[in-house]
Amino acid sequence: MRLIHALFRLLPLLVSLALPAAAQELSALARLDVGASSVVTKGGGLELTFDVSQPVPWRLRFLDAPPRLILDAREIDWTGIQRLTVSAPVTALRAGRFRAGWSRLVVELDAPQRLISAEMSTLGDRAVIRVVLAPTDPASFAVEAARPDLPDWAAPDPADIMAPLPEGGGPLVVVLDPGHGGLDPGAEHEGGTEADLMLTFARELKEVLLRDGRFAVVMTRDDDIFVPLETRTSIARDAEADLFLSLHADALVEGEAQGATVYTLAADATDAASAALAERHDRDDLLAGIDLTDQDDLVAEVLMDMARTETMPRTERLAAAVVGAIKAAEIRMHREPHQTAGFSVLKSPDIPSVLLELGFLSSERDFKRLSDPDWRAKMAEAVRLAILQWADEEDALRAVANP
Repeated sequence: MRLIHALFRLLPLLVSLALPAAAQELSALARLDVGASSVVTKGGGLELTFDVSQPVPWRLRFLDAPPRLILDAREIDWTGIQRLTVSAPVTALRAGRFRAGWSRLVVELDAPQRLISAEMSTLGDRAVIRVVLAPTDPASFAVEAARPDLPDWAAPDPADIMAPLPEGGGPLVVVLDPGHGGLDPGAEHEGGTEADLMLTFARELKEVLLRDGRFAVVMTRDDDIFVPLETRTSIARDAEADLFLSLHADALVEGEAQGATVYTLAADATDAASAALAERHDRDDLLAGIDLTDQDDLVAEVLMDMARTETMPRTERLAAAVVGAIKAAEIRMHREPHQTAGFSVLKSPDIPSVLLELGFLSSERDFKRLSDPDWRAKMAEAVRLAILQWADEEDALRAVANP
């Protein structure tokens, strides 16, 4: 049986709509057979063949700057995809979980391509996805890539992934944002990933805060899924958060650094390393196939908004409290513990937002600390005390301002 999809030229190239309705409810992962799959260059064009263990709903679309082909499926385990040999026009393959129940493959291209054909053929229980591309001109590609996606596809509704606040929750609403996730593992070291380590720490910190009884906690993700930057900040707004804490543990490409660092938003980074980290964080969405280029101007707008309100000084006081509590706990900090950079995830104009780099996976010592549950418990307690100290200071300042 061959399922020929006739909707390819209707962007966002929804292949999944042509599959039987029953397939929409598949929950088991389809697994990639790397040995039976290939990425073959043909006359400047490309033929992609993916052999999977069962038919699944899927779709294609293009994005530009840089040119990329996006293949979403419900749901393929893309383990081993990196073992496929690639050559021009393919520069890289990136795959992983994109959102609950969906996986994403991003095919990065070095030149514009157009779709010639795409189909899924089935043989017994197995299925083969075959996509053929050919070179095209940049203008035509840009038109195809600019066509709108399905509503809310690239940025899922925060309500769909945000756990509800506890009933009768504490007076302080804290949004914890474990960085990366899904097809974006973040920094990696000795088999450990930043995404996994930050999710583990966020869960532990959430429990510490909830046991205190004075907090309500929301997490931007509680699973190994990709959450776009815009959705992370939307979750904080929808939760009416009192503060937003983004958690990371990056790796430096050049130089050495270790220890925790607290970042706040600024147009100018503290140093070149901070600027590089911010650029890499913002590139996560690009690598996931999301183009937030139009959103970049919002950083300047947010900075102006924050300058006109009380949010910036409140954010600075939050950062100072976190730095002070970590030092008081005698936890190793970076030689410049409070830095600034243009992290888009910190751009909420009305919510005090800081990014806590718990350490650097490029540092063996930091990696051992992050892998140590006792160290994480000590850090979580320091963060709890910092938030309480900050909240008490804010209450005192409000009392003075409004006697």
